[in-house]
Amino acid sequence: MSTMSSPPITGPGDEPDSSEPGGRTRVAERPVERAHPGPVAVSGTGASGTSRTAPATGIPSRTILLGVIGACLAALGALGAGGILVRDPILSGTSLTWIRFGHGKNLAELVVYLGVGLLVWAWVRLGRHVRAGRVGRKGVLLAIGAWCVPVMLGPPLFTRDVYSYLGQGLLPLEGLDTYALGPAALDGPIAENVAWIWQTTPAPYGPLFILIAKGVVAISGHNMIAGVLLMRVALIGGLLLLCWTLPRLAERLGGNPSVALWIGVANPLVVVHLVGGPHNDLMMVGLLAAGTLMVMRRQHVLGIVLVTLGAAIKIQAVVVLPFLVWIWARHLKGSDLARFTRAAGTGAAVFFAAFAACQLVANVGLGWIPALSANSVVINWTSLPTGAGQLAHGIASWFYSPSHSLYYNTARTLGMALLGYIAVRQWWKSRDGEEANVIRRAALVMLGMSVLLQTTFPWYFTLALALAAALPLSEWASTVIVFGSAFQIAISYPDGDAASNNYLHVAVLVLLAGLAAASLLRQDPLKFSRRGKGAHV
Repeated sequence: MSTMSSPPITGPGDEPDSSEPGGRTRVAERPVERAHPGPVAVSGTGASGTSRTAPATGIPSRTILLGVIGACLAALGALGAGGILVRDPILSGTSLTWIRFGHGKNLAELVVYLGVGLLVWAWVRLGRHVRAGRVGRKGVLLAIGAWCVPVMLGPPLFTRDVYSYLGQGLLPLEGLDTYALGPAALDGPIAENVAWIWQTTPAPYGPLFILIAKGVVAISGHNMIAGVLLMRVALIGGLLLLCWTLPRLAERLGGNPSVALWIGVANPLVVVHLVGGPHNDLMMVGLLAAGTLMVMRRQHVLGIVLVTLGAAIKIQAVVVLPFLVWIWARHLKGSDLARFTRAAGTGAAVFFAAFAACQLVANVGLGWIPALSANSVVINWTSLPTGAGQLAHGIASWFYSPSHSLYYNTARTLGMALLGYIAVRQWWKSRDGEEANVIRRAALVMLGMSVLLQTTFPWYFTLALALAAALPLSEWASTVIVFGSAFQIAISYPDGDAASNNYLHVAVLVLLAGLAAASLLRQDPLKFSRRGKGAHV
């Protein structure tokens, strides 16, 4: 995942710029085309600026190609080290089966990590172009499409969840209750490919996703490869919604549309985890962002319906609805109390009607609610309360033999209480209904959910990014996002098993994520290039 360790690569649209000592880029003396006529964050300024020049049209072809090579390597390595099938019709019986065992699998893992590293490198390079105004929406959209195609065609990356999705779709087709039984109740290839930890777990997803999963399995049957590919196709609508919505949200919120696409969609967390996984969060965040935009455009009912559909995929989307009520209320006339009451009452009615319609069409009940706690069986310190519980238990173990569950449950309960406090406080502080304020505080709550829930997975952070990417982002904020994204992308092994307890692995990730973040600000943070100052981005 290292960045900038070889001579810079440039292509059409990769224009040279001036630099400060140490490699930090600054605005060139000559006029530079901006990515759009609105705010543009320029590397070295620390905040978004404003430009009235013509939109940028540069296409960083070599940066895009670098990402394509990375995505292809990740997909290729996944054939041996990803979430592969127990009985694979592609490699079984061939001379290539060695890449799935022993040293062959280790080599395949190395290829995956190399590919992901190149993709992160390409993403950071693209970010420098976008923040400097040399590349606009078109260039970022081309990168997104080019990077997503290879991972869409390969085996699942860093997860086996897609097999659980297929099992949750097959259960109701077999006349079984997907909210009462796990995939272990099935026979055949779908059940045998579900990760052991989820074999007996009922579906924790809403009725709309169960309907999607049923449709996918009804078409693909027991063909596992077709099922994975069709599930990706079914969920890719969320990616398209993000690509359409984020620039428009940025225009309303004072952000940079091209930066919004770079952070919220071209981000390797989205490309590798949400698309390459795949994960149903992709459809959820797309509907969430689109619904938010509609509420801002005074299409209030449509906006609430879209966010409700997102919650009918995964319930986490529901946290945004109370925030959107403030925006809706601001659009109304009357006293503060009358406007809030009208917006909240109508919004609640729309939510319950839309959710009930999803349940009716999917022909399911509310059994998914008890299953929401299923993730609690996963113990990893990337969830801050769980990590605190682990630390406290470890210290207590020096003195006596304490119960794991006591410390974990106590810490997680305190974490949920803290999350509730943060959510209520941020919601109340957004009562002015000013769009940027509301969205910023909603994004903070979603970030809090990502780290304070009982279990944290890398792709959970895309929920906050789906809205935060559209806000005006300082240089510091962009750098933190790059560090967090680069760190989280490989906190699991390519086959989906957790790597968070491999402390050497974590230490290397921290170093490489730091290098990626530094590379957003400096062309050559390790000063490998002798020329340094005059290097192209």
